Amino acid sequence: MKKIQRTQSGFTLLEIMVVVAIIGLLAAMIVPNVIGQGEQAKVDIAKTNMSRVVQQLDMYKFNNGTYPSTEEGINALVERSASARKWPEGGYLPNVPEDPWGNEYVYISPGVDGPFDLYSLGADGAEGGDGTDADISWRDSNN
Repeated sequence: MKKIQRTQSGFTLLEIMVVVAIIGLLAAMIVPNVIGQGEQAKVDIAKTNMSRVVQQLDMYKFNNGTYPSTEEGINALVERSASARKWPEGGYLPNVPEDPWGNEYVYISPGVDGPFDLYSLGADGAEGGDGTDADISWRDSNN
């Protein structure tokens, strides 16, 4: 009778520890570059959305001779205001947009730096701030 020799296969503890160490090193290099990208993406979305609103504000001015007043606000692009002489079917925008953090954009007309100011208060929803909490002007997307 022949004896069948069985061999065990698998990983040793040392091999597993080496793989875990390599994964840890890779994570230490990659994770810091990925964290924070979500907030930066929201800043970029805010700038893009504001550019779209600015285009419609310019169209409103082209059709009506002036930009909406501060009191009329961006809502003048959604619902016809009393000062609007021309109004496209469906309005200029389907709804009043919010910034990526769920806050309304701030619209002031006349503005400090031009015919109007349009900005987001950033992630913190308050004036000022640093980083993603900083105010974001539509002019920032042109720089």
